[in-house]
Amino acid sequence: MSTDPQQIIAGLTSIASLPAVAMKFSDAIKHPLTSNQDLENIIAEDSALATRVLKIANSAMYSFPSQIDSIAKALSIIGQNQVKDIVFACSVMSSFQNVPYGTLSMEQFWRHSLAVGVAARIIATLRREENVERYFLGGLLHDLGRLILLMERANMMGEVFENLGVSGGYLYKEEKRVFGFDHSLIGGLLIESWKFPASLVNAIQFHHNPSSAGEYIKSASIVHIADIIVHALRLGESGEENVPVLDENAWDFVGIDIDDVDYIFDQLDVQYTESVKYMLGE
Repeated sequence: MSTDPQQIIAGLTSIASLPAVAMKFSDAIKHPLTSNQDLENIIAEDSALATRVLKIANSAMYSFPSQIDSIAKALSIIGQNQVKDIVFACSVMSSFQNVPYGTLSMEQFWRHSLAVGVAARIIATLRREENVERYFLGGLLHDLGRLILLMERANMMGEVFENLGVSGGYLYKEEKRVFGFDHSLIGGLLIESWKFPASLVNAIQFHHNPSSAGEYIKSASIVHIADIIVHALRLGESGEENVPVLDENAWDFVGIDIDDVDYIFDQLDVQYTESVKYMLGE
């Protein structure tokens, strides 16, 4: 069975065209004559998705003073591209929610992923970055490649976990030893196949080594630091038992100080709880 990452992505069938509503929404906003009502109608095709998007828009992630009571209003206040990223995040989570992955708990996996997404968004907000939802999406999907490897190369991933039980090292490094690459590359290739921008692709592909991300070091560094913070706080589980190695260049590049860390922890405590409630339905 091939271990060529491009062939693994090319061989995907069940998720290759997902998420359908997100793709339809993304295509629609490219047309200048598309109205917010048109976009609301697309989201309304999935009532559960529409409800979830509204709950997120009214959550502590935004803290708007008045209630957002329609998708059209959310589009107007938050922005079309930002809502697109929320729709995509919800759709991907739903697509992978009930697929069995052996010993890896999907609930705990998405708890970890949500926490990294929220932390990345908080850090991006501190840095006054544009479209902080893009960083949320990057954090949320940073480990998606691991699910692909577990789905498509289950036996080899079994070898990875078996070796890890003996060595006690890092899961992503053991993936690279067995496959020749790790989950971050597969995740980046999948996101690229979904036609997302290079900044998001590289944030995912280089979240373990952001110094190698070139011009996209900023987005990769933010997701990298968010991942380390969440691992240290033990919010959810991704299969990785140890806190990943910190890229000091990334830390210096983002420029987080002690006061920022306290703020990140405080905001993460509130926003993570609500994100789990609204996106996992708990």
